[in-house]
Amino acid sequence: MHSLPPGDPEPSLADLVTGAARRLRRVWRDGLAPWDLSPHQGRALLVVALRPGLRLSDLADRLRIAPRSATEVVDGLVERGLATRVPDPSDRRAVLVELTAAGHRTVSDIRRSQGDAADQTFGSLSDADRAHLRRILGGIVAGEPPRE
Repeated sequence: MHSLPPGDPEPSLADLVTGAARRLRRVWRDGLAPWDLSPHQGRALLVVALRPGLRLSDLADRLRIAPRSATEVVDGLVERGLATRVPDPSDRRAVLVELTAAGHRTVSDIRRSQGDAADQTFGSLSDADRAHLRRILGGIVAGEPPRE
C-alpha cells in the first residue's frame, strides 16, 4: 500500500471504494475508445449479447437508465451496425434489440479489453487476494456482506 504524506488523514473505506470504482470506470471508458463507444453502449452490447431479443424497456432496467436514454443508446448501436431492432412477435407494439454479426465480434473484442483492464487494475493482487476481494464485494453487491 502507498504511504500517505505526514499529517494526511487516512482515507475512509468509502473513499477507497469510490476511488477504485472511479479508476475502473476510467479504464473501462478508455478500453471502449477503439470502438468509439460510450460506457452505456458498451454495457448495452454486453447485456444484449447475454439476453438476445431484449425489449428496450428491459434493457433500460438492466442498464439502470431511463427508457428514453436506452433508445438513444440503441440508436447509436444501430447507426454503427452493431445492433438491430426487430418487432416483438408477442406484442407488435414492442421492439426487441438483437446484435448483428459485427455486434457479436465487437462484444468478443470488448470482453478481451475488459480482461486486460481487470489485469491492469488488479494485476498486482495475488490470486488469494483477488478471491477474497471478489467474495467481499460480491456479498456487498448482493446486500449480504459475507462473514468470516
